[in-house]
Amino acid sequence: MHISSQFDSGNIRVIKAESPEDIVLGINPDNESEFYQWFHFRLFGEVFTLYTLRITDLAKSAYPEGWKDYNVLASYDRQTWFRVDSEFDGDNLTFEFTPEQPSVYFAYFVPYSYERHLDLVADAQMFIDCEHRLLGQTLDGRDMSMLVIGQPGEGKKNIWITARQHPGETMAQWCAEGLLYRLLDEEDGLSRQLLDQAVFHIIPNMNPDGSARGHLRTNAVGTNLNREWAEPTAQKSPEVLYVLNAMKEIGVDMYLDLHGDEALPYNFVAGSEGIPAYSDKIKELEETFKRALLTVTPEFQDEFGYDKDKPGEANLSVASNAVGQRFECLAYTFEMPFKDNADLPDAIFGWSAQRCHQLGEDMLVAIRAVVPSLR
Repeated sequence: MHISSQFDSGNIRVIKAESPEDIVLGINPDNESEFYQWFHFRLFGEVFTLYTLRITDLAKSAYPEGWKDYNVLASYDRQTWFRVDSEFDGDNLTFEFTPEQPSVYFAYFVPYSYERHLDLVADAQMFIDCEHRLLGQTLDGRDMSMLVIGQPGEGKKNIWITARQHPGETMAQWCAEGLLYRLLDEEDGLSRQLLDQAVFHIIPNMNPDGSARGHLRTNAVGTNLNREWAEPTAQKSPEVLYVLNAMKEIGVDMYLDLHGDEALPYNFVAGSEGIPAYSDKIKELEETFKRALLTVTPEFQDEFGYDKDKPGEANLSVASNAVGQRFECLAYTFEMPFKDNADLPDAIFGWSAQRCHQLGEDMLVAIRAVVPSLR
């Protein structure tokens, strides 16, 4: 029996593994941070042997409520990920598994590797409507890449989409991938119409260092990037600094920031009601976006979500609030679940990479609904 996490986005600590029926594991916190929740590891063992695994010390994890009704993901081939029934007692997540192959991977959500990220960027730049722009390097020396889809022109709107400020929220990049490839589909009438009206600026991975390191929420030096948008620095948050500088240079007419929520089993948006620049115009755009998405997919809902900020009380260090305020534009944080969509549960796969992908494609319908009204 061998347990390993020495690979891209791997994270686990073996506390005890003396027998298959008593394996105790811990999750390593992000570097220079107390956040921990993301795990990704491989078990190599005997086929058709029952293994009992317990991940402990979760009462002190970043989001203890996220473990309630949560089921671990497993995969033999790292392509198809399925759910394993799990039990949470307030501090320990326990699950049993009888492998049918010698090697099996477990993860908090479907991993999106740095290699796949590089493949995505390299493949996208081959499309005639896409330009790959290098914004700079991260603290670990990785590239910060932006994909620009569409040709600038008079009257065209600038739409920005960022994903995975929190690296463990891999559903954000799966969603961005779906949106990106539909946008690049030359045979898709919706995409062709959108590119006649707008230019898209997509940063598919805002936190490549944290992604590769197996972090939940922070970059290489323990910075939560989604609290850096008021005053980003080259020392702590160059990723945000690069993107914000590009936004200032180009302009922003609409912004979507893609995330995942540990606790809530729904897809939902969080608006910018609390920013000083919030207006009836922005409110109307928000409602139009939500109505369109509710019409096109049952995966989205508007009943459950975060409490709305009171007027003037928004945290302006958060990306959607900061961008909405600076550019007086429609700016949404879009959240997806780690667990499942409670409105459309799937006992085998839960909320999955495929469903994220489809939701990204469907988002373009909602974007199309608001583009004509963007200032």
